[in-house]
Amino acid sequence: MANDKFEELKRKREEAKLGGGEERIKREHDRGRLTARERIDKLLDPGSFVEIDEFVVHRETNFGMDKKKIYGDGVVTGYGTINGRKVFIFSQDFTVFGGSLSEMYGEKIVKIMDLAMEVGAPLVGLNSGAGARVQEGIKSLVAYCKIFRRNTLASGVIPQISAVLGPCAGGAVYSPAVTDFTIMVKESAHMFITGPDVIKTVTGEEVTFEELGGAMTHNSVSGVAQFASEDEEHCFDQIRTLLSYLPSNNMEDPPRFETGHAPDDVDMSIDDIVPDDPNKPYDMRDVVRKLVDNGEFFEVHEHWAQNMITGFARFDGRAVGIVGQNPAHLAGTIDINASDKCARFVRTCDAFNIPIITFQDVPGYLPGTAQEWGGIIRHGAKILYAYAEATVPLITIITRKGYGGAFDVMASKHIGADLVFAWPTAEIAVMGPDGAINIIFRKEIEAAKNKEKKRAELTKEYREKFANPYIAAGLGYIDKVIFPHETRPLICKGLDLLETKRQTRPPKKHGNIPL
Repeated sequence: MANDKFEELKRKREEAKLGGGEERIKREHDRGRLTARERIDKLLDPGSFVEIDEFVVHRETNFGMDKKKIYGDGVVTGYGTINGRKVFIFSQDFTVFGGSLSEMYGEKIVKIMDLAMEVGAPLVGLNSGAGARVQEGIKSLVAYCKIFRRNTLASGVIPQISAVLGPCAGGAVYSPAVTDFTIMVKESAHMFITGPDVIKTVTGEEVTFEELGGAMTHNSVSGVAQFASEDEEHCFDQIRTLLSYLPSNNMEDPPRFETGHAPDDVDMSIDDIVPDDPNKPYDMRDVVRKLVDNGEFFEVHEHWAQNMITGFARFDGRAVGIVGQNPAHLAGTIDINASDKCARFVRTCDAFNIPIITFQDVPGYLPGTAQEWGGIIRHGAKILYAYAEATVPLITIITRKGYGGAFDVMASKHIGADLVFAWPTAEIAVMGPDGAINIIFRKEIEAAKNKEKKRAELTKEYREKFANPYIAAGLGYIDKVIFPHETRPLICKGLDLLETKRQTRPPKKHGNIPL
């Protein structure tokens, strides 16, 4: 008798593994996609996955649905490990009702989200579904609400990562939008509120799936996604790398690794990286890679708002967040998108106890009516809010320009930075020499016989007197003027110093960041 029951369990497990059946599985493979369980096996440590709710089925009886019940109901849920660390995971199964979300499907996800919060472990969602299950009506919408609420409550408590591996439409897009990081696979992943057909009907616009909501659209145009993957294998590598920089929850510090790169092991070529001509661009990512452990910089939002760089790296094995202007794009000016990118990343690091290293070379905010009318004041204020609110260690390196309000907001001493270092090439002032002399010496320039010669002389004089780090150093506004090759050892020592940093903020429900 017992053998019969064992055989029944074995049969049911085999049936559950097939999801929507072999024919639908083949269709997914033909599209270049893995199945829900294959994805979990590829991502997690071998043999570590424990499935929960594999026999759950939907409860809908209308539209003949009572005759279409499939084990798992379109999503595989459970927990396992990545590089030995516990994670919770759900993987949407496109072979079952197109991966559409039902009441019970939602309950499965909610269960592991609650468990992840209780034990303090990251949540990874592998998304590939058609949105709400139409046959279930409002019950599927309620299921989404339960997920969204938990996404929000978990925000800043446990890391939440969303991988979009197939279609993600309508209400399904909001959960990834609330999570900390979204990764999209090129060609196969699409996200949009309304699809091309609806847009054509309502507005008359004709647009392809890829143009509307493909991986590169959301990585380079909208900023909805932080990473683009070449394929699913690359996506899983990105998830593993990303988790290596993050703690399991907000009560822990990020893991520290032995990288084999000594704090005093310096690339001396960094002394030559900033051009003599203050108007000549250079790539701030080159600066970062010369300083961090083994030159490894894991860039976040690489393709969006490229005038600002954000990403993760290590100094002496410690995970840090990297923020900085990139003079190679828009001269490193701050615009609306760069403001949002910077503020979001700073707040993510602060939520998860990751020190922030800021590399400043900023001539100011990007001028123009499009920026002003688009709300650059409101968006730019997000940066200062994020830095002023942060309690993690903050170390700032001024490599070249630090002008005006942009200098203030980019982790200056008085906005909250613990340590501020400036290279000898630093220019710290209210504005650049060209603009300053036009204001200060307007009458002298107008009276000069050779206006251009006079302007050039005054600009040179102003640059020599004021466009340097020594006035700020004399006032204590920066802590030390350093050679570029001293930067890595000083950052490593600074992180040692600030390891026990503790700051409190006034008690409140939450602040009101200018959104």
